[in-house]
Amino acid sequence: MAGGSKSKKMTTKPNDKVIDSLKQSLGGLTSPVTVADAAQRSGLSLEAVKTGLNYLVFEYRGTLLATSQGELLYAFPTGFKKPWEQQEKIAAFWAKTKKIGIGILKFLVRAWITIVMLGYVVIFALILLGLTFAKSSDRDEDHGLSSSLMFHSLLRLILDSLFWTFHPFSPFYVGHDPYYDHMPKRKKTPFYEKVNRFFFGPEEKRMDEQEIVKLALQEIRAQKGRIGLLDLMRVTGLSKEEADPFMAKLMLSHDGDVSVSEEGGIIYEFPSIRKTALLEPVFSPPPIWQKREVLPQFTGNDISANVLIAGLNGFNLMMSTVAIANGWTIEKLRFMFSVASVRAPHNLSLTMPEGTPLLLGWIPLAFSLALFFIPITRGFFRGRKKKEIDAKNGKRGLIRAILSKLGFGGIPEDTLRKGWVELAQAKPDNREFTREIIKLGGELELNEKDKPIYRFRAIEAELKALDAARHRAKSSESSVGNVIFNSAN
Repeated sequence: MAGGSKSKKMTTKPNDKVIDSLKQSLGGLTSPVTVADAAQRSGLSLEAVKTGLNYLVFEYRGTLLATSQGELLYAFPTGFKKPWEQQEKIAAFWAKTKKIGIGILKFLVRAWITIVMLGYVVIFALILLGLTFAKSSDRDEDHGLSSSLMFHSLLRLILDSLFWTFHPFSPFYVGHDPYYDHMPKRKKTPFYEKVNRFFFGPEEKRMDEQEIVKLALQEIRAQKGRIGLLDLMRVTGLSKEEADPFMAKLMLSHDGDVSVSEEGGIIYEFPSIRKTALLEPVFSPPPIWQKREVLPQFTGNDISANVLIAGLNGFNLMMSTVAIANGWTIEKLRFMFSVASVRAPHNLSLTMPEGTPLLLGWIPLAFSLALFFIPITRGFFRGRKKKEIDAKNGKRGLIRAILSKLGFGGIPEDTLRKGWVELAQAKPDNREFTREIIKLGGELELNEKDKPIYRFRAIEAELKALDAARHRAKSSESSVGNVIFNSAN
C-alpha cells in the first residue's frame, strides 16, 4: 500500500524448515513480535519470515495487532500448541453421536407412530373383539359387560375416525374432487415429518461454510477487493471470534494480503478476486440484521396434526394401562381364547396362567411416556433458546449501531443499548452487553456532561483505511484484457 502502509502476503504453506525454525525461535515468547523480531531470532530472510508468520497465524489461531505507527504485530496467545483440538474433537464426537442418536430416535418415533402404534391399535382391537366373544357366556357376566363396553367404545372411535377422514367437509378429508384438479397442488408434508416436528421441533437450517464463503467473496468484489472484519461480520453474521480464523483461512485459499495503515487500521486485500469476464454489477449482500433471527415454532404443524399425533400416542398409553391392570400376557390371552373356543363346562376347574404383561403393557407404557416426555423437555428449555436468539440479534444490532452512528466523538452508551434492544426486542444482560462492546474494541469514556460514551478507535482506523484503499484501487484489477486466442477457432 502507498502512504506507508505495510502489506503481508498470505500464501500457501511454506517450507517445513521455515516453520520449524520460527516455532523454535519464538516458542518461549508470549508477547507480540514484528517481522524483524522473528527474522533476528530465527536468522531467516524477511520474506521467509513474512510467509511463515502468516501461515502460523492461521495454523495456531494467532492474532494480528496494528500499532499507531502502522506496524503489524503477530501474537500467539496459546503459543504453538493447539489446546482447542481436544475440546473440538470431543465436541465433534459429541455432535456426531448426537446426530446419529437423534437420527435413530427419529426413526424409532416414525416406526412407533406409523407402524408400531397402528399395530397396537389393531392388536388391541382384536383382543377386545376376542374378549367380547369369549366373555359372552354366563360364566363371567361382569367381565363380559366390561369388555363389550370397551369394544364398542373402540369401534365407535374407529368409525368416527373413518367418518372424519373421508367426509368432504372434514379438515382431514383425503377424497377426490374433480373441481380442484386443475388447480396447482401444494406440496404436502409427509406424516412422518409431522411426527418428527411434534416431538423434536422443526429442523433448523444452518448456513454452511460454503454459503458463508460465497457471501464473503461477493462482499470482496463489491468492495473493490478490500474488506475488514466488520464487513465480514455484517454480511455473514459471524462473531468476532469466528471471523478472525475464517478470514485467515480465506486468505490462504484465495490469495489474500493483510495490510495495516499508518493509523493502525487492518484491512484484507484480495485483488485477484476482482478478475471477471462478466459484464454485470456486483452488489454487497444485504446486512445480516435485515432478517431477524426468530424463535422456531414449537412443532411447525397445524393444530389438527398435533391433536392427531398426541391422540394416537395417548390412546396407546391408555390401552397399555388397561393391559397392565388386566394382566394381559400372550399366554393368558391364548388360554382365555382356547377355553372359550372349546366351551369348557362351568364346573371344570382351570388355572389361569399369570405373568408380567411386558409386550402389551409395560413396553408400550414406557415408550409412550418417553415420547410425551420429549416435547415437555423441549418446552422446559424453550426460554433459554429464546434468550440465545435475543442475544444473537442484540449483537447484530450493536454492530449496526456502531456502523451507522460512529463518529469521532464516540457513541453514547444509550445509543448502543438502544441498537441492541431494537433488534433483540429485549433488554440486554449488562455483563454480556459490556463484554461484547469490549470484544469490538470499545473503550469507555465520559463526555462533557459526564455521560458514558464508547470510543472504537480500531474500528475508526479500519473504516478510514478501507475508504482510502478502495479509493486507490485500480479498475484494471478487474480487467482480464482482450481475447487473443479462442480454442473454438
